[in-house]
Amino acid sequence: MTRKATITGVGKYVPPKVLSNYDLEEMVDTSNEWIVQRTGIERRHIAAEDTPCSELALKAGKRALENAGLEASKLDLILVATVTPDMPFPATACLLQQELGAGGAAAFDLEAGCSGFVYGLSVAEQFIVSGTYDNILVVGAETLSKIVDWEDRSTCVLFGDGAGAAVLQPAESGGVLATELGSDGSGADSLYLPAGGSLNPSSHSTLENGMHYIKMEGNQVFRFAVKIMGEASLRVLEKANLKPEDVDFFVPHQANTRIIKAAAKRLKLKDEDVIINLPEYGNTSSASVPIALQEAVESGKINDGDILVLVAFGAGLTWAAAVMEWNKGGR
Repeated sequence: MTRKATITGVGKYVPPKVLSNYDLEEMVDTSNEWIVQRTGIERRHIAAEDTPCSELALKAGKRALENAGLEASKLDLILVATVTPDMPFPATACLLQQELGAGGAAAFDLEAGCSGFVYGLSVAEQFIVSGTYDNILVVGAETLSKIVDWEDRSTCVLFGDGAGAAVLQPAESGGVLATELGSDGSGADSLYLPAGGSLNPSSHSTLENGMHYIKMEGNQVFRFAVKIMGEASLRVLEKANLKPEDVDFFVPHQANTRIIKAAAKRLKLKDEDVIINLPEYGNTSSASVPIALQEAVESGKINDGDILVLVAFGAGLTWAAAVMEWNKGGR
């Protein structure tokens, strides 16, 4: 019998501090009406200045392990998807391994922008299907507030902090049915962080010129996202020999309600089949899909046997989609 990989536990964590659109009105030249109309975002959660990405990942990871009924010491691999690691090295996943008490587990970070968690899901699936590992923790965690220019109204209204996690283990049926990964490096300059790497090492000049903040060509990213979210979803369904009408729930990257609705329209999905929590959290990058998934599971909306499509796009430019049959209770 073919070995499959399924999600057996999910967890999330968001910082308690909330920054509303009305708060932003006091900080930059914007308005609640403008933000809601163009993005669908109403508020976002912001990490404290002394809270690193690994702390959010730790809290989400612990909850996922508890939900799966798995001890951290049993983990074979920890994979953290993030664009805001605690530091360039060591990997945030290694810091998480230590804090979890998962000594001996392999650990590495994965950087695919907002597509990171679904990329990580695909990587974890390969390790499980091949028989290499049995217990894998995949975390999407971000502290984007630390790389946002709070004077740039075109970007500061979009992003929030948080972490979502999933435990993957072997299954005899269901679980991940197919994945679709891709990238288009020609769009790399439409969403990027200019400084802090080997191209533009940190210096007084990079600080003075605001090169450590997110830079984005919003219109280019929007056009890309509207096109690729629907296309990637259709391709991954075809790989799984499924059709849009087979989909029970659509769990998209939470970046913009107009993008989400355009993708859902391509799949001819009803509003109640689309998981949206964007108004509460904003764009949490790699954390957005697992946070949305956790909330849908916790609410009882998703049940064993349901067909899910998870899809995201991000800096790179990247995209990733996965279709799975939920069978957490029937592993």
